[in-house]
Amino acid sequence: MSHAKALRDLLKAPGVIIAPGMYDALTALLIEQHKFKCAYMGGASISYTRIAQPDIGLTTLSEVAQVVSHVRERVSIPFVVDIDTGFGNALNTQRTVRLLERMGASGMQLEDQTYPKRCGHLAGKTLVSTAEMVGKLKAALDARADSNTVIVARTDAIAVEGIDRALERAHAYMNAGADVLFIEAPQTTDQMARLGKTFAGKIPLIANMVEGGKTPLKPAKELGELGFKMAIYPGALVRMVAHAASYFLKILQEDGDTARARDRMFDFAQLNAILDLDQIMAAGQKYDEKLAKAAE
Repeated sequence: MSHAKALRDLLKAPGVIIAPGMYDALTALLIEQHKFKCAYMGGASISYTRIAQPDIGLTTLSEVAQVVSHVRERVSIPFVVDIDTGFGNALNTQRTVRLLERMGASGMQLEDQTYPKRCGHLAGKTLVSTAEMVGKLKAALDARADSNTVIVARTDAIAVEGIDRALERAHAYMNAGADVLFIEAPQTTDQMARLGKTFAGKIPLIANMVEGGKTPLKPAKELGELGFKMAIYPGALVRMVAHAASYFLKILQEDGDTARARDRMFDFAQLNAILDLDQIMAAGQKYDEKLAKAAE
């Protein structure tokens, strides 16, 4: 079964899909090893980690494609990739879908902001017309080589035009053929409940849990009760890693060694075990006489 088909099956199965955010092959591997059935690759986390810049549309398609390729080489679980605005118009969107599908994306999320976009929880967003977004969605759907590849339609209209207009846009995107809706940044529990009630039984909804963002943080069970099918945590892991790294560097600067931080890190052997070093070396012995002798 393809990873795209696996994602579609998850969307049809009972319960809420918890999709941690990852940004490279190591974080993807850790997510898979912790038995999550799906992951999410956010544009913000790629921007944070690859170029140390905020999520304001500075990353390129080629940078995202390289990360997708590295992740798919290492893990088999399905994952959704944030493709921002498709990196341009409808034709750019088609190229984006074709490339990232080949690289290993199971699903792709396209949004209705203008280009360059910015984080959905930042102020000052602007939108393309509904008609332009519908055209880009249809272009994305037509570009798929595998009909199982999931296309997520995101609207940022709540912050720009209000929730009524956001619902109008979401209906248009659903009618255009989107597989999943992502109505970004509802600001109250009542707004979240309204989204769930409006689309109940019609199309799966994504809830975006951003620590310090505009949307109330809810446990996955409660999100399911509100009508959401997938809960994404796009930046939680990178925020956790950045916090831990800052803590470690402070200790190293103050102490001149790592002793005070060692109970919060993997040692050399532990990290190699996570990376399956023994299995990889064993596989290599079949093809390399020197490796086989070294293992004796």
